[in-house]
Amino acid sequence: MQKLISGKVREVYQVSDSTLAIVTTDRVSAFDVILPTPIPDKGRVLNALSSFWFSYTGDIVKNHMISEDLADMPPQLQGEEFQGRTILVKKLQMLPFEFIIRGYLFGSMWKEYQKTGGFCGKEFPSGMQQAEKLPEPILTPSTKAEEGHDVNVSFSYMEEKLGTELAQKVCDTALALYKRCYDYAYERGIIIADTKFEFGLDENGELVVADEVLTPDSSRFWSREAYQPGTSPESFDKQYLRDWLIENNLDGKTPPPELPEDVVARTQEKYLECRERLVGKE
Repeated sequence: MQKLISGKVREVYQVSDSTLAIVTTDRVSAFDVILPTPIPDKGRVLNALSSFWFSYTGDIVKNHMISEDLADMPPQLQGEEFQGRTILVKKLQMLPFEFIIRGYLFGSMWKEYQKTGGFCGKEFPSGMQQAEKLPEPILTPSTKAEEGHDVNVSFSYMEEKLGTELAQKVCDTALALYKRCYDYAYERGIIIADTKFEFGLDENGELVVADEVLTPDSSRFWSREAYQPGTSPESFDKQYLRDWLIENNLDGKTPPPELPEDVVARTQEKYLECRERLVGKE
């Protein structure tokens, strides 16, 4: 078994020519820096949510998951420490973009809107507030960066690289996934403000959603009850951790700081509450 990738959160191993094993750790990153202090249970929360969404959206698009059963994993990954955080997946030809669906005006999009009135070639109504809901969700693709920030690109750039038919299929599929899951989460008190998807092609050239889907690491999850346009909404993702780093002038600092126990506990609490609201307790 060969380790292919040791990412910010995940370890990826090649099991065979056609399968991979992915282990989701408790590591946490912020501002493109992996912090030295893990968040207990984080990996299992991410795995539980992705697995649920894969099942919930299987009629929209195929996904890469084969099994969550440790008995199906290589012997090296069958220990108790891998339970609930390890999946066997199909190896795909991954598309070279991240496909970000944005439903609300926030983050880098809000900053750009204040300067230009638009984002990634799209124009929006004047006078919108921070965190305001967009008239319709939009797709804003970005290139994948090995280090540092990904780079936002236009739909036409993505279309040129992927071809018109595949680019449109990815766009339609990503929007369908977002809308289906947005409605489910909204009923349970969570607003999915934005999220990113990754797609690949299988051996038959069919589109498959891969990596993680709709987790607190790949999305902005806001409290529906506390949501108020014009503010930075209360979140169930790692925005709490980002805010703490910013307040203490530690955002992006290297070497990164150890996290205080109370910050770790509060971040863990947010991840666990997110899982409980969406899929229930384990």
